[in-house]
Amino acid sequence: MNPNPILCYVTDRKGIAGGDLPGAIRRAIAAGVDWVQVREKDLEARELVAIVREAVAAARGTATCILVNDRLDVAITEGAAGVHLGGESMPVKDVREWCSRFAALPPKFLIGASTHSLAAALAAERDGADYVFFGPVFATPAKLQYGPPQGLARLEEVCRSLKIPVIAIGGITTENAGECLRAGAAGIAAIRLFQESPDPAAIVRRLRAAL
Repeated sequence: MNPNPILCYVTDRKGIAGGDLPGAIRRAIAAGVDWVQVREKDLEARELVAIVREAVAAARGTATCILVNDRLDVAITEGAAGVHLGGESMPVKDVREWCSRFAALPPKFLIGASTHSLAAALAAERDGADYVFFGPVFATPAKLQYGPPQGLARLEEVCRSLKIPVIAIGGITTENAGECLRAGAAGIAAIRLFQESPDPAAIVRRLRAAL
């Protein structure tokens, strides 16, 4: 089991009471999450830029990395640590090739991809992804469109088959996060686990203590 699992907060401003996404991101950073993935697919570019800029500024000087869902251009211009690609994003291979030609890019700029099958995870690794999300591992309203839960056995198969980190997502709680790591996951990603807690720092402490 990974002794230093990655904890990733995935944003969803529509699920935040009052809609204070910058505040939720600041709380997650202060709580000590490793990554914040800004996943606001429907925002206009100007609004997304403002949120990412504020998130990057809030994370400066901390150990938290800011990742931007889909928008490679925003991730680069605002100094984010990486881009996360979904099913409707540019292909991993194209993003990796483009990044290899961009001299100004930070050397550790991350390219990640969401995957929902072993074949897709292997393809992402082959095409140059630095990590993959795999799920949904457990049932969750946020991932209903991706079909029934994959389960721990499938997660273990994917983790065993890939050399790059596999991040478990979908229905993750403080109670089942350890099971994901024992299945070989390098970390866990979640929306509600961090976003809906009145004390995300307590959630992070519980996860660190249990994992």
